[in-house]
Amino acid sequence: MTSIPECFSESYADARTKFCSAAAAAGGALRSWLNPKGRGPNGEALYLDTARFGPADATNMLVLIAGTHGVEGHCGSGAEIAWLRTGGAAKLPKGTGALVIHAINPHGFAWTRRVTEDNVDLNRNFVDHDKAYPANEGYLAIADAILPSEWSAASTAATEAVFAAYAQKHGAFGLQGAISAGQYTHPDGIFFGGNAPTWSNRTIRAIAREELSRARRVGVIDFHTGLGPFGHGELICAVPPSAKSFARSKAWYGSEMTSPESGTSTSAVVVGCMTDAFPQELPDAEVTSIAVEYGTYAVPEVLGAVRADNWLHQRGDLGSALGRALKADMKERFFPSGDKWREMVWTRADQTIGWALKGLTGP
Repeated sequence: MTSIPECFSESYADARTKFCSAAAAAGGALRSWLNPKGRGPNGEALYLDTARFGPADATNMLVLIAGTHGVEGHCGSGAEIAWLRTGGAAKLPKGTGALVIHAINPHGFAWTRRVTEDNVDLNRNFVDHDKAYPANEGYLAIADAILPSEWSAASTAATEAVFAAYAQKHGAFGLQGAISAGQYTHPDGIFFGGNAPTWSNRTIRAIAREELSRARRVGVIDFHTGLGPFGHGELICAVPPSAKSFARSKAWYGSEMTSPESGTSTSAVVVGCMTDAFPQELPDAEVTSIAVEYGTYAVPEVLGAVRADNWLHQRGDLGSALGRALKADMKERFFPSGDKWREMVWTRADQTIGWALKGLTGP
């Protein structure tokens, strides 16, 4: 009997060991990509790992992705390892394979950050960097409050006053959008989309081309945490409602599916999502993507942890007592302690994977 909580890991290094072991035991073909741009907090090398299952010419491919937002990889890794340890690979339908992607952003996972080694939010990086970047006037208006010069009770109070004034004018969701929709003007800020494709961006595109080019149908599930009720996995479709894949997602996931653009999601509308890479790199395949967003704590607490972590890496001292406290808070906000949340994560993941496989193999 598989212990679901034991599928989850407290560190990137432990998660990688568990993933590679579980993938090998399940008969997967393992590949590893070394991130040449950094090391973990203990000097460890950082890898994006993949495990492939099923026939090389599989018509249908299930893709599971962990760690788009680094620290959220604790969740995605646990779900992937639970799928492997409970025999998910052995139960794939005929003609269907799976590609399990672990730690797409290993730097963020290892350092308990959402962002890459470039301070880039990977889910804002998949825009066309040759074109003008989307504007975010709201972020510009509150940028100084988002990254204060110091982290103290006084600076927190001043920040809250700025945010409250903005929310008074634009609403709470307007404030969330200003902060989290993504911005391309402040490299030292949060939700920064970058000014070029990151290493993770370039690598996942290469993986898609190499591993999925023979598939006709591709179903992508990307694991996230931080928004919504505790332990609930919201199924977010990030493509416009006018896209053909939107209708497919609706057919696969039904009324469980939400849409930022339709106003039914806890997420703000985001451009440059990582999952956009798959239809771009696989023009001959039907790609249907969903993000599973697991709730943890209240949105202001989660965004506060993101701001604190950014301040710590830009202006603080990681080794200080404050630094250690902020890191512990960041981890808890995106990976709540205790078995209950982890069990809820797997229950929803198992259900969602089942729906995806049914959709992939349907008429």
